[in-house]
Amino acid sequence: MTLLDRFLEPVVVRGLVQVAAASALAAVVLGLSYLRSLDLESELGWAFARGFVQVIAMGAFIGVLFSVPLAWSGGVLLAMMAIAAWISKDRGGGVPGVLRVSFVAILFGSGLVIVAMLAAGAIDATVRNLIPVGGMIIANAMKTNSLALDRFKGEVRSNRAEIEAVLALGVPPEKVISEYVTTSVRASLIPMVDSLKSLGLVYIPGMMSGMILAGANPIYAAEYQFVIMGMLFAAGGLTSMASTLLVGKYAFTEAEQLKPFEEPADGGIRTLLSRE
Repeated sequence: MTLLDRFLEPVVVRGLVQVAAASALAAVVLGLSYLRSLDLESELGWAFARGFVQVIAMGAFIGVLFSVPLAWSGGVLLAMMAIAAWISKDRGGGVPGVLRVSFVAILFGSGLVIVAMLAAGAIDATVRNLIPVGGMIIANAMKTNSLALDRFKGEVRSNRAEIEAVLALGVPPEKVISEYVTTSVRASLIPMVDSLKSLGLVYIPGMMSGMILAGANPIYAAEYQFVIMGMLFAAGGLTSMASTLLVGKYAFTEAEQLKPFEEPADGGIRTLLSRE
């Protein structure tokens, strides 16, 4: 079956109708943003349209990947990690070494979890399973990294005078920054912790629902969903801890002085969109 044939399947055409309905609901949010002068229409609209194009492209790409050797999956996952780091760096705009820190942290956190779960058999060693599940893990690591970087940047900017005063007293940088590292990690994990607390009571994740709808044993579907949540939590925690520890080292000069946390010249995608 060719790629064009896949796009012309009845189920895909029916899906476009569902996409239109979801887009209409999103348009309501954009309209309310405009009426309330929230100035979020550009960013929200761009993110929504971009997300649709990207996920359709990925779906088509995965369809092609089903016919290639498993070894290709490693390259695809590495590319996903690099893209995740590039996206995540915008939330830490101005943080020294943010792109390098993001890539290393996401590679460490998500890569370790993917390898461990492959070894444990929680992820089947097939393209059909590895790419979608690996993508979920990488995406969660990216979100956690973004939250950690954003909070760390805010903490350092708000407390720069205090940090520099303590440094002047001869306190080692790693000790000065440890409080802000801890705060950033905790803040980045709040969404994941809340999801775990509400799991099964308020929050019934899509994978569990999909497995049940596909005819799987509901108890096994629940068990596997918990495995997935555990993987996401581990990847997010490892990533945020690695990210904040690394950026804590990059934040100081060799003379143990705090570097300036300045926004890049282009201001990142958020600043660019807000000017349009």
